[in-house]
Amino acid sequence: MEEAGFSGALAGLSRRQDDPTTSEGMEELLLPSGEDETRSDQSSVGPGATGRTAADRVKAFFMDRIRGVRWRNVRGFCRRNGLLTLSIIAVITGCTLGFMLRGTELSTQAKIYFSFPGELLMRMLKMLILPLITSSLMSGLSSMESKACCRMGVLTVTYYLWTTFIAVVVGIVLVLIIKPGTGTEMESNRLGGGPVMTSADALLDLIRNMVPSNLIEATFQQYKTDLIPILRVPTKTIQPNFVYVIPDDSDPKGRTVYLELTPPPDVIYKTSPGSSQQMNVLGIVIFSATMGLLLGRMGERGAPLINVCQCINECVMKIINAAVWYFPFGIIFLVAGKILEMQDPSTLGKKLGWYGITVLTGLFVHGLVLLPLFYFLLTRKNPFSYIRGLLQAMVIALATSSSSATLPITMKCLLENCHVDRQIARFVLPVGATINMDGTALYEAVAAIFIAQVNDYELDFGQLVTISITATAASIGAAGIPQAGLVTMVIVLTSVGLPPDDITLIVAIDWILDRFRTMINVLGDALAAGIIAHLCRKDFPLSETGKSVPSYGTQNPHSNSYSINVPLTEIHSHKDCLFETTCDSMGPGQAHTVYYNICQV
Repeated sequence: MEEAGFSGALAGLSRRQDDPTTSEGMEELLLPSGEDETRSDQSSVGPGATGRTAADRVKAFFMDRIRGVRWRNVRGFCRRNGLLTLSIIAVITGCTLGFMLRGTELSTQAKIYFSFPGELLMRMLKMLILPLITSSLMSGLSSMESKACCRMGVLTVTYYLWTTFIAVVVGIVLVLIIKPGTGTEMESNRLGGGPVMTSADALLDLIRNMVPSNLIEATFQQYKTDLIPILRVPTKTIQPNFVYVIPDDSDPKGRTVYLELTPPPDVIYKTSPGSSQQMNVLGIVIFSATMGLLLGRMGERGAPLINVCQCINECVMKIINAAVWYFPFGIIFLVAGKILEMQDPSTLGKKLGWYGITVLTGLFVHGLVLLPLFYFLLTRKNPFSYIRGLLQAMVIALATSSSSATLPITMKCLLENCHVDRQIARFVLPVGATINMDGTALYEAVAAIFIAQVNDYELDFGQLVTISITATAASIGAAGIPQAGLVTMVIVLTSVGLPPDDITLIVAIDWILDRFRTMINVLGDALAAGIIAHLCRKDFPLSETGKSVPSYGTQNPHSNSYSINVPLTEIHSHKDCLFETTCDSMGPGQAHTVYYNICQV
């Protein structure tokens, strides 16, 4: 065996020597070239040259390693945050493009055409609101126990009300310290007196919208009390208003003339039921939450509808993942179109500069100081690493100025970046997008006291308390649409006797501030989801893989329900899951197996 191996090696070596390319390679390897001889001659001069050559080699080696690591880091960052980077670049590009085109004096029709890609973005986001809210609430609450659901609901609503009230207090303190309305000139061309809705009517409208009379109608409009003016004109006067004496040639004392002037008509406003062309999100949220709770109590009979809701929720999230790459393109034209419609920035800065600084300071203190502080105190976790995963949703909120339209992106960021439990995110986010308006409440309090300062109207402590309570309540009823705070601002102004017509003082700068307060609203919703997930972690046990175990209302049936004890067997973990339910209450001859295809969303 050894002789055969040795002879084979000799034969291979002879073949390589016969090959001209191989022989050239061997000569090249064994015989030094001219460069190598020169290098060896230089190295034989002294040891310093050898040291420098080795140092250069080590330096080149480490430089190559650093370049490789840096390139991998850049590539990994772009892979993780590519969409966020594109969105930020889109906002900057939109601002630059909008200010560049302001000097071209585009016509109104040209501005509409220019803003069309941004309009498509808004319509795309609004299209996903209804299926996302209904499917997420129904599927999320159906998989919870009643006790855990009630505890989570109470904690969520309490936290939202508390943070909203804190935001109002921050705004009141800042506006009293800065006093932006002192010295501001009032405009003479204000709107005339119109119908003013009372606070009681606004509160009743909020309660009516919680219980919509027509569920289909609630998807595109909501109830609103209309004020119809009724004129009462007096037919005749009881006595003459003025008596004039006109000189007359025939009568030296003059002639007496009586003039009857008709008094102005009395205007009385009568309330009548009306509607507003906006989605009744509050009514849809309450109906979906009620349906989800009842589906969970129905046990296996409600499983088919739960299956449908979960499939709808998964389809919506897949649509979001596909449509999210259009957002940077739409953001450019959405922001640029708004800047084209803006008034002269220098004029706005002179009139409302301090007012805008006061609102932005309050939003900064509440959003980047107080809310992260609450998150840290309640969870003992780093809030800014949590907020880093929400930057995409905050950029979309800045561009769209609508917390409801940002809801699909916020849900995506919470599930993928912040790793919040799906059941909690499905409940906390839709409720927060409806009732949690921290930025709007702060803005309304600042605006009301600013208008009082412009009118030299001194507010006592009782009126400040009234503003804080009214602003908190009015922000709950504000819709998650652009500039919805102007509608509820009337309630805050009338509660302390301020003229509602002075809202026109702040309309010019409202569209800018509305974007920043929408960012704070979205940030508050997302931080609330993280806090509730930490406080309710015992109610949602984790499996061995670290994910929550869904119940779908069948593990622990309620005492007053008609469902039976049905064990579950999970086949797959990441794809569509097939659960096997076996009826143990029947006899041995009647036992059968029921399968439900439950999508693991």
